[in-house]
Amino acid sequence: MVKAVVGEESQLQLAEDRLSRSSEPAQVGLVIGKLNSALDRGFVFDLVPTPQNDAGQPACSVLEPAKDNKKKGSKSKSQTSDSSSNLVIDKDWVAEHARQVSRMMVGGIKVVGIYVWASEAAFKNSTMVLCQTVKGVAEAASTLEDDLDVRLLIHICYSPRRWTCRNCTLSSNITSSSLRPCDFKMGRVLTSLQTFKCLYNFDLRLPIYQEKTSKSETLVDVLCNGISNYVKELRGAKAVIDGNLVVNDEACTTGGLHEVELLLPFMKDMYIEACSQKDVVGVVNFTGSLCSFSFLNSKEPISQAVSDIKDDIIRSLRSRLDIICDEADEDPGPIDNGIKEAGNDLASEKPVSQLVLHSLRCISCAVDKKNCNLSLPRRVFVPWLAGTYICDYLQPSETLEVLKDHCVELMSMEAPNDASKILEPEEEAIRVSTRSFWDVVIPYCSTSSSTQEKNIEITGKENSQKTSKSPSLYFVAAVILLLLSVLVGFVFVRKS
Repeated sequence: MVKAVVGEESQLQLAEDRLSRSSEPAQVGLVIGKLNSALDRGFVFDLVPTPQNDAGQPACSVLEPAKDNKKKGSKSKSQTSDSSSNLVIDKDWVAEHARQVSRMMVGGIKVVGIYVWASEAAFKNSTMVLCQTVKGVAEAASTLEDDLDVRLLIHICYSPRRWTCRNCTLSSNITSSSLRPCDFKMGRVLTSLQTFKCLYNFDLRLPIYQEKTSKSETLVDVLCNGISNYVKELRGAKAVIDGNLVVNDEACTTGGLHEVELLLPFMKDMYIEACSQKDVVGVVNFTGSLCSFSFLNSKEPISQAVSDIKDDIIRSLRSRLDIICDEADEDPGPIDNGIKEAGNDLASEKPVSQLVLHSLRCISCAVDKKNCNLSLPRRVFVPWLAGTYICDYLQPSETLEVLKDHCVELMSMEAPNDASKILEPEEEAIRVSTRSFWDVVIPYCSTSSSTQEKNIEITGKENSQKTSKSPSLYFVAAVILLLLSVLVGFVFVRKS
């Protein structure tokens, strides 16, 4: 439970002015900030209104009671109507807004709740639906480090004008006790944030196991499971900040940009171990480099910045997979022509992200002529508030105009017209390519590629026989030569 919340005064004042000028009787939106369980404090950076749904309807409206035909004074009518009004909230739409906005967040900046602009009576009559909305937002914008089972509910009352903040408990059963008040005040939050940046190289080698159940394993399934398992290894990584190993929870006292390097412990080669198992039919090699930012409050320990960086790395990988899955669901089209020519009906009907990896025997036939490629989105960073950044993911065919549209639709902000202010540290997009098994197992047999290129290699054992002939012949020739040498030596010894 958060005992106190501090909101960025400049941004919240702008939000209040915007709401007071609007003619809407009610509005709902997302609270962007950070919750810290160790400090029992929350920090609010900005309020982002939820846009209208696909039908052009607002996400929040006021339901007035049925008019009474009895003659009453105008004053009593107004009081009765106000005291009986309820809020109608499109909970699913607000949750979807939270899901997409959470992708645009970086380390240390998250969706921490919702706000509502409504009268005091409408708020009191709608506590259940508000709690349900908060819970839906928390589930849609969940993070790895969810050590708090609460989110924030900020109520901006326009008559009389005042701000109140409550903790909303994310319990399975929502009751009247799910909302508990907490101290709320405005101050300067953004100007005290410390900036941390990490360029992280990852190398995930994930086995494809032989199908044992009726459920087929797709490329996305393998990657999601691999990333989930990788969380444990990443959490155990040591951090070096500005050349110094982080060994305690001291606060960061210096300003400027802090460079972070993550050091993973030496581990046994899971790739070789996976290839030696009988039920493994292939390997997905997921390698590359990504950029991560994290922002730390001056009262938080430096270890929190490291934790936020790790959380941001995993969320970034998952967000890329979610984007290609969303596009595959919206527009399921055929995949690369190289797989089509193989005559594989399954491959020609499904996008690459939904490929059943146990069908690699058919896919590998096409690899000899053409590779099957799937590009994953690259991450770009947009200046946000007071030197902070938010991010977005662009497909190779998308331009910065798409980024500007996303900023307006999801964040209600204008992206900078100067493209030089938008950071693009990830020059190459992640790609999916199918290659033979031995092209990955034996380094000197693989084709040359750039060290900075990020790709996913899908390999199958069924196609390994042809590509392994050359190294096998060299090995056999070496053994025969060795035996001949031993035999000749033995003959000379006998004669002497």
